Amino acid sequence: MEVRNPLLFRQLFDRESYTYTYLLADLRFEEKPAVLIDPVDTQVQRDVKLVTELGVQLLYGLNTHVHADHVTGTGMLKKELKTVKSVISKASGAKADVHLDPYEKLHFGNFYLEARPTPGHTSGCVTYVLYDSKPHETPNVFYYVPRMAFTGDALLIRGCGRTDFQQGNSELLYESVHKHILSLPDDTLLYPAHDYHGRNVTTVEEEKKWNTRLSKTREEFLFMMKELKLDYPKLIDFALPRNMCCGILEEQ
Repeated sequence: MEVRNPLLFRQLFDRESYTYTYLLADLRFEEKPAVLIDPVDTQVQRDVKLVTELGVQLLYGLNTHVHADHVTGTGMLKKELKTVKSVISKASGAKADVHLDPYEKLHFGNFYLEARPTPGHTSGCVTYVLYDSKPHETPNVFYYVPRMAFTGDALLIRGCGRTDFQQGNSELLYESVHKHILSLPDDTLLYPAHDYHGRNVTTVEEEKKWNTRLSKTREEFLFMMKELKLDYPKLIDFALPRNMCCGILEEQ
């Protein structure tokens, strides 16, 4: 039996903001339709170069939420690549070409991403869960596509996003992560928007066991989040207004 993987997947990293950006494409199509999740404005030229080298057609630049620690690259990507549309959840209140409702599906080739609502870090946070809508039809050919979800700041590796600003709600975060992320199959690979300790992927099983916050009871979690006492985000006053309009202020 021939085993193939029709998914092109790249994980990219920005050292300044510790942000992960994810490129996904469907190799079953000649044009290789693709999406880019959580691009960073200072890394747009890197991303455009990679898209060009790999010969993929970038259809969408997606944000998991309105970021407070960096500026999204979706607006700049649209200027560089005319095929790109910006995407964010409708609940975010931000400007974009495509506003996703809860559970809405965004297709690229035979793959699609389901936008699961995971608010709590911000009111508009979503987790993008990858699905393959059309397995291979040829006998003796088996496509292996790993279970994958892109969790933004809702769930980080062994942690979670803070809830003390920008519509944050600890109880809502706990509920939404357990309902829409930790309910996925145990072998689902989870890819966060950030990591500050050199880790790049985790699984549902790992986080249910070892997440220092979300593996706790609701009461323990709420107490921990209340006692964090974190500093005010350094870039929020600069990043937030730009991220509300696709990364580029209208007057620019």
